[in-house]
Amino acid sequence: MRRPLPTVEQFVKGILASDRVLLGQAITLIESVREDHQAMARKIIGQLLPAVAGGKELGPVLPSLRIAVTGAPGVGKSTFIEALGMHLIACGKRPAVLAIDPSSTVSGGSILGDKTRMERLSTSEKAFIRPSPSGDSLGGVARKTREAIVLVEAAGFDTILLETVGVGQSEISAERMTDLFLLLLLPGAGDELQGIKRGIVELADFLVVNKADGDRVKLANQARGHYLNATHLLPAKPSGWQPRVMACSALENTAIAELWDAILEFQNHILGNGFLIENRRQQARYWLEDSIEAGLKTMFYKHPAVKAKLAELEVEVLAGRMSATEAAERVVQEFRY
Repeated sequence: MRRPLPTVEQFVKGILASDRVLLGQAITLIESVREDHQAMARKIIGQLLPAVAGGKELGPVLPSLRIAVTGAPGVGKSTFIEALGMHLIACGKRPAVLAIDPSSTVSGGSILGDKTRMERLSTSEKAFIRPSPSGDSLGGVARKTREAIVLVEAAGFDTILLETVGVGQSEISAERMTDLFLLLLLPGAGDELQGIKRGIVELADFLVVNKADGDRVKLANQARGHYLNATHLLPAKPSGWQPRVMACSALENTAIAELWDAILEFQNHILGNGFLIENRRQQARYWLEDSIEAGLKTMFYKHPAVKAKLAELEVEVLAGRMSATEAAERVVQEFRY
């Protein structure tokens, strides 16, 4: 027989005490599609929110730093995050990694192998790694990533590393829930620059050329120069921060410390000019809007009249007797009235 779920109070008390087992169970709870689990998750989040950054006015010291790490497949995101995470631990930090694995559009499954790719970091008591499937959510993140951030911060993890599924036009979702956007790049110039969407580069606070080791050091430095020139053509960022372009080797652990020093400089910058507070408020607004949209979508498809009309008109659309836009408008009318 399955063990009964802990109570809301047990979850809250355990997470605040950094109980890793209860933290993992709580993230599983918020990712569940069951209505009773969702109701319980909302209560847990509601009680924990005042304990984390964003749940109250931020003071002169940032309680946490939320970093989005993205890049094309094969750029070495997991290796990079492990190297940075181990450096953070050495600096007295407690990093949490929320790694999003792409879900198959065919089977719906995902590999969830990030713990095996971050072997050293996953065994540290100072770190927490949680892989989650992206599901049908766009933007390189999972649907409940915002809630997961609240949980890990309430558990005392002060640096949140959000590993996205990869570079894409909808990667803006990751930027809307983090303080810093870091784009990992491969050694090589020109072609890689053309292959990356301009919108992603415009989001980046840091462009980091990884794998600057062995015979690729020269290529990495050349690439860094090309990307540096490209950033000068981009519009100014709302934070007032000039994007940094750096090179490192996660495999050989070179320039990771220098990168972290630059990240701390960024942290001080957005704290000093007030951008952090305004950005967190804007993120809360996005969270509200996204939650409303998700709720409306669920309510829409559960509406009896909508379900009946959809089943009726779907036959017409598939037979080519009615356009999808006309059918959609008629289905929406059922919900509207």
